[in-house]
Amino acid sequence: MEKVFTKPSSLRKTPFHYCPGCGHSLIHRIIAEVIDELDIRERTIGIAPVGCAVFAYDYFDFDMIEVAHGRPPAAATGMKRVLPDRIIFSYQGDGDLAAIGTSEIIHAANRGENITVFFVNNATYGMTGGQMAPTTLANQVTTTTPGGRNCTISGHPLHVAEMLSTIEGAVFIARGSVDSVSSIAQVKSLVEKAFRNQMEGKGFSFVEIVSPCPTDWGMPPEESIAWIRDKMIVEFKLGIFKNSPGFCR
Repeated sequence: MEKVFTKPSSLRKTPFHYCPGCGHSLIHRIIAEVIDELDIRERTIGIAPVGCAVFAYDYFDFDMIEVAHGRPPAAATGMKRVLPDRIIFSYQGDGDLAAIGTSEIIHAANRGENITVFFVNNATYGMTGGQMAPTTLANQVTTTTPGGRNCTISGHPLHVAEMLSTIEGAVFIARGSVDSVSSIAQVKSLVEKAFRNQMEGKGFSFVEIVSPCPTDWGMPPEESIAWIRDKMIVEFKLGIFKNSPGFCR
């Protein structure tokens, strides 16, 4: 019988412990599949910060380190400069990258660091109880905005991909979603492109991935997928925002 499914070598033999319907497990598998297919597992180092993303080191079967909240781009910069032959990526959530880590990501992009960044956008602080994040939608209910996000008071949702696409040092900036089979396939192609850019020495690549958080959104997993389609990707448009030949070094 033909074998049509197998676990990627870059994933440990450990069941995922994320909440039902969470997108992290899907995104982990996508990244692991690409790393296997590019045959870069033995020279890959992943970086995870505080937040739900921190559990990545339990699931990826290659070198992983945990760093302080918001600091993965700084750690990735140092690691890549000391070990330029390694493939360095950070795996970050919106509470991490788009809040405490905003300056880190902007300046890493501006320097054109030859690293790869995966940004999981679920519009909430997932691990700490569903508080408002920089990416929380207008009028979205969270534990700290029980009446919905008031943009007059709290500002507007932060569009990180669009912001980074204006920075000259950034080479590849894109946004995908894991709301459907076709969307997942598209995210995989974006992840591969981001890794290939680093392998070819082109510079800073960033892939934002819109992902469900049914627990903190207060809805069943199937409704969270519909909410992504009806609400999130209306606000956070999918696509490639920048794709340049490479950063001038």
